[in-house]
Amino acid sequence: MTTDPLITGWGHTPFGKLDAVDLEQLIRDAALPALDSAGLAPEEIDGIFVGHFNAGFVPQDFTAALPAVAIPAFRHTPAVRCENACATGSAAIWTAVDALKSGRMKRALVIGMEKMNGLPTPQVSATLLRCSYVKEESGDPAGFAGVFGQIATEYGRRYGDPSDAMAAIAAKNHAHGMANPYAHMRRDFGFDFCRTPSEKNPFVAGPLKRSDCSLVSDGAAALVLSMEPNPQAKVPPIRWRSRTQVNDFMPMSRRDPTWFEGSARAWQQGLAAAGAQLADLSFIELHDCFTIAELLHYEAMGLAPRGEGARPALDGTTRKGGALPVNPSGGLKSKGHPIGATGVSQHVMAAMQLSRTAGDMQVESARLGAVFNMGGSAVANYLSVLEAA
Repeated sequence: MTTDPLITGWGHTPFGKLDAVDLEQLIRDAALPALDSAGLAPEEIDGIFVGHFNAGFVPQDFTAALPAVAIPAFRHTPAVRCENACATGSAAIWTAVDALKSGRMKRALVIGMEKMNGLPTPQVSATLLRCSYVKEESGDPAGFAGVFGQIATEYGRRYGDPSDAMAAIAAKNHAHGMANPYAHMRRDFGFDFCRTPSEKNPFVAGPLKRSDCSLVSDGAAALVLSMEPNPQAKVPPIRWRSRTQVNDFMPMSRRDPTWFEGSARAWQQGLAAAGAQLADLSFIELHDCFTIAELLHYEAMGLAPRGEGARPALDGTTRKGGALPVNPSGGLKSKGHPIGATGVSQHVMAAMQLSRTAGDMQVESARLGAVFNMGGSAVANYLSVLEAA
């Protein structure tokens, strides 16, 4: 049985409102630095795997063909596009890993990308809501924030108001994002701003305020995956200790909305396969599309018992310098959430940590890290446990 490929290069564009940058430029700005860091030319790539959600954000479809438009040396390189809601980037990575493990390829390029800001905000919300179970959940004018607003409301009814913890999560991630040169919003808002409703921070859905919601962003990230390390690479290789995918029912009506069971199963299986415990991790890049999601993931991963996810949010456990830093990059909350790029971006951030190239984001003595990326409301759950090779 072959081992998993190595991450041997990476690239990342700034995330933000990038009106003047088209998809082809995003591809160049992420892929060329990834190839350069891997010490490879485009002609040495055997396959390209594009994570791109789209669903109407841009008119162009068939975007697996765009890397060859952006970089003509890719003209005859096989390319395919993957989509799995907000876990689209991880789906592209998994597909590339499987292609390499099959022996069909030796080197692959994964590109995650999205342009979301070409649509008015109501259309953005409607487009994202297609990742819910449309038959039952498509009528909320707040879009996906409405789905997570209902989750937060039910959580509060059962376990007490999570607003303090959600504000602490938002403030933490914005503070961390100050050190991330790629982040969409590099601004430290502080706990009081995130906790207090105001004209600049109004309620959006249920107890969720604007500060509880990830950003509508444009951007791209890229990884080079190789079966063997390249002596010409400019960065040290990163390897998987384990990789796991667990799915769950899409309709919220068929699940307990306050318990991300699919996520919990992914954590249990992934840590067991890695021969690790939660306490062994140096950091986690976690899918915080909404602050209530990060809180529920604390419980799913076993950092806190069910109903007690507020504790690690409030006691400093998950801040940089705490026992288990969560989202030292700023997470989706600060870094931004260009749907197809997110899973790839999270892996780039983890690779930077483990290669000691994270600059001001660096977690001291980072040895073992995890990336958790989910599609929908914890429907498609992807967990990577990573370490320096």
